[in-house]
Amino acid sequence: MEKRVVKIYSNDTQLSIETVMILEQKLKDAGFTIAEEFTDECELLICVGGDGAFLEAVHMYGFPKIPIIGINTGHLGFFQEMPSDDLDLFIELYLAKKYKIQTLNTVEAFVTLPHQTIVLNGLNEIVIKGRNTHAIHLSISIGGKFIERCSGDGILVATPAGSTAYNYSLGGSIVDPRIKLLQVTPIAPMNTTSYRSFTSSILLPSDLQLGILPEEMRDPTIFIINDGIQHRYNNVRDIEIRFSDKTVKLLRFENYYFWDKVKSKFL
Repeated sequence: MEKRVVKIYSNDTQLSIETVMILEQKLKDAGFTIAEEFTDECELLICVGGDGAFLEAVHMYGFPKIPIIGINTGHLGFFQEMPSDDLDLFIELYLAKKYKIQTLNTVEAFVTLPHQTIVLNGLNEIVIKGRNTHAIHLSISIGGKFIERCSGDGILVATPAGSTAYNYSLGGSIVDPRIKLLQVTPIAPMNTTSYRSFTSSILLPSDLQLGILPEEMRDPTIFIINDGIQHRYNNVRDIEIRFSDKTVKLLRFENYYFWDKVKSKFL
């Protein structure tokens, strides 16, 4: 008999802990082995929690190539597929192969420092900010050509998957994940006689790169956040943001429809 191995990742809320205990027993009864470590044997990654826990799992396991399914014990649960009280249905549908794979594109940033280049990946977004109390001034180029100077709290570059997250709260557009594009949304932009900035989102096709050149400031500190993971850098020379080859595979059951999810969570 073929050994079927799954890995469970969970946050530490009481509901998640209780859900994992029940889920592990149900999976074992159905013939699955629960992996203690994430290995190549695993056929499925099960994430118990909310959207934050889902993103943590994606980054912890290096944007895994196997499918991921979310069991929602959080609030919004946009990535999560099943509520925590539908564990039997989840196992039944999975064993019957009544599911499809939704492939989500990711974004990557190449951050050039004086002596090295750092690569950061995001499923939802890449955010560039100065210190909380300081405006940041960024020269923006698209496809290698200068477009505009952006002054304000920073900019956000979102994938279609991330369009419903921080991007949405900034006034950005909701994008169907089947469309391959990047959305550039300014954060509290200044648009005055002294400072000129674009004030609405810009949509870029997947084959164009976004170039960001920080202007010299008295404080050279820049914060770059990928999916909520904050990195602090000094003396950043330039940043290049583009579509990444990495993808995330979500397991979706047959009745999943993106716009139904949008309607139930946002509208």
